[in-house]
Amino acid sequence: MALTINEDCTACDACPSVCPNEAISKGEPIYSIDALRCTECVGAEDEPQCRLVCPADCIVISPDWPETRAELQEKYDQLHS
Repeated sequence: MALTINEDCTACDACPSVCPNEAISKGEPIYSIDALRCTECVGAEDEPQCRLVCPADCIVISPDWPETRAELQEKYDQLHS
Protein backbone atom coordinates (compact mmCIF):
# COMPACT_ATOMS: atom_id res chain seq x y z
CA MET A 1 0.00 0.00 0.00
CA ALA A 2 1.16 3.51 -0.64
CA LEU A 3 1.78 5.75 2.32
CA THR A 4 0.00 9.02 3.00
CA ILE A 5 0.67 12.00 5.25
CA ASN A 6 -2.09 13.02 7.62
CA GLU A 7 -3.03 16.38 9.11
CA ASP A 8 -0.55 15.95 11.98
CA CYS A 9 2.27 16.90 9.59
CA THR A 10 4.35 19.82 10.86
CA ALA A 11 6.02 20.43 7.46
CA CYS A 12 9.42 19.90 9.08
CA ASP A 13 11.04 18.93 5.73
CA ALA A 14 12.63 15.72 7.09
CA CYS A 15 10.97 13.25 4.73
CA PRO A 16 11.50 14.35 1.09
CA SER A 17 15.24 13.83 1.05
CA VAL A 18 15.06 10.21 2.29
CA CYS A 19 12.52 9.03 -0.30
CA PRO A 20 14.27 6.88 -2.95
CA ASN A 21 11.42 7.50 -5.41
CA GLU A 22 11.04 11.26 -4.97
CA ALA A 23 7.39 10.63 -4.07
CA ILE A 24 7.14 13.29 -1.35
CA SER A 25 6.49 16.92 -2.16
CA LYS A 26 5.67 20.08 -0.28
CA GLY A 27 2.00 20.91 -0.34
CA GLU A 28 -0.16 23.53 1.27
CA PRO A 29 -0.02 23.44 4.21
CA ILE A 30 1.44 19.93 4.63
CA TYR A 31 3.58 17.53 2.59
CA SER A 32 2.00 14.91 0.35
CA ILE A 33 2.99 11.54 -1.07
CA ASP A 34 2.38 10.60 -4.69
CA ALA A 35 0.82 7.13 -4.48
CA LEU A 36 1.97 6.38 -8.02
CA ARG A 37 5.60 6.76 -6.91
CA CYS A 38 5.45 5.43 -3.32
CA THR A 39 6.74 1.88 -2.88
CA GLU A 40 7.09 2.07 0.92
CA CYS A 41 10.82 1.83 0.10
CA VAL A 42 10.38 -1.75 -1.18
CA GLY A 43 13.28 -2.30 -3.55
CA ALA A 44 15.50 0.24 -1.82
CA GLU A 45 15.29 -0.24 1.96
CA ASP A 46 13.91 -2.68 4.54
CA GLU A 47 11.33 -0.20 5.81
CA PRO A 48 9.87 3.16 4.82
CA GLN A 49 12.58 5.73 5.45
CA CYS A 50 10.13 8.63 5.67
CA ARG A 51 8.41 6.99 8.64
CA LEU A 52 11.77 6.59 10.38
CA VAL A 53 12.64 10.28 10.16
CA CYS A 54 9.16 11.75 10.78
CA PRO A 55 9.06 13.42 14.22
CA ALA A 56 5.26 13.79 14.11
CA ASP A 57 4.49 10.13 13.24
CA CYS A 58 2.08 11.42 10.61
CA ILE A 59 3.00 9.07 7.76
CA VAL A 60 0.53 6.22 7.64
CA ILE A 61 -0.56 3.42 5.30
CA SER A 62 -3.23 4.61 2.91
CA PRO A 63 -6.33 2.41 3.06
CA ASP A 64 -7.31 3.78 -0.36
CA TRP A 65 -4.32 2.33 -2.22
CA PRO A 66 -3.95 -1.42 -1.49
CA GLU A 67 -0.83 -3.02 -2.98
CA THR A 68 1.06 -6.24 -2.32
CA ARG A 69 4.79 -6.33 -1.69
CA ALA A 70 5.22 -7.81 -5.18
CA GLU A 71 3.28 -4.91 -6.71
CA LEU A 72 5.39 -2.42 -4.77
CA GLN A 73 8.57 -4.11 -6.02
CA GLU A 74 7.28 -4.02 -9.61
CA LYS A 75 6.49 -0.31 -9.26
CA TYR A 76 9.99 0.34 -7.87
CA ASP A 77 11.56 -1.58 -10.75
CA GLN A 78 9.57 0.43 -13.29
CA LEU A 79 10.54 3.72 -11.64
CA HIS A 80 14.23 2.83 -11.63
CA SER A 81 14.68 1.07 -14.95
